[in-house]
Amino acid sequence: MTDPAEDSADGAFAAHEYEVDARDGHVFRLLARLPAAPRRALLWLPALGVAARHYLPFAEALAARGIATFVHELRGNGSSNLRADRGHDWGYRELLTRDIPAGSAVIDRELPADVPRLIGGHSLGGQLACCRLALAPGTADGLWLVASGAPYWRAFPRPHRLWLPFAYRFIPWLAQRRGYLPGRRIGFGGNEARSLIADWARSAISGHYAAAGLDTDLEAGMARLALPVHAAVLVDDWLAPASSTRFLLSKLPHAPADIARFDRARAGTAPDHYAWMKQPAAIADWLASGPAATSQPAP
Repeated sequence: MTDPAEDSADGAFAAHEYEVDARDGHVFRLLARLPAAPRRALLWLPALGVAARHYLPFAEALAARGIATFVHELRGNGSSNLRADRGHDWGYRELLTRDIPAGSAVIDRELPADVPRLIGGHSLGGQLACCRLALAPGTADGLWLVASGAPYWRAFPRPHRLWLPFAYRFIPWLAQRRGYLPGRRIGFGGNEARSLIADWARSAISGHYAAAGLDTDLEAGMARLALPVHAAVLVDDWLAPASSTRFLLSKLPHAPADIARFDRARAGTAPDHYAWMKQPAAIADWLASGPAATSQPAP
């Protein structure tokens, strides 16, 4: 599906939607905003429980700056044909080995191979981007993170790290008992699959990334990455404080990282976990103004 090109203050872009089949019963729509001559192409992964459509202002801001932006839909949200319940379950394995590769294949089909590829995400999406690169390091030339850090409880400042271990045990217990996490009701994420929450909680408690049913050592894969990283930290974001972002980036010791802190004056909005999504111009400017990313072999 293609919409007419849209004008912006900085440039023009076209709006597209692509139906994506993960070939295991999951079908979703990949939302794209494409400039006529893209300088780079970004696959953007959402936060837990956030539908892809909420990132369209960000995608349009990047497209107006020459970045072809494809917004992924996490399984169970928005355009996804699945919803988590007792009879429908999935974890990191399905996202990393089914859904994200299917979205990447659309980009490879639609854009020339010489357009540099980027992957990135918000919150959980940024973590999944790191894990995907651990599995397939050659699929992107750079990594972009916004308001994204590891949920490891020791990576948080007081007072949050005092109560987080209890939350990290209660949330997967609730998901297992109910058959899914009723996130809309408790105010955390959406209605999430119990195995997804189990994978997330495992990393939150242990500080190590792993996916049930996946034999690959994600930690070792991340440690070998050498591609450039741009990470935007929002100063009032208690869900992804700077310390959690630094902990996530510590898993990529050979990846040169450019970290920018955004306060209200720099962000142009409240510098918290979600407000930037509605007013993304400042973050889009910072990301798009960086040099074209090229990966280097790990030493």
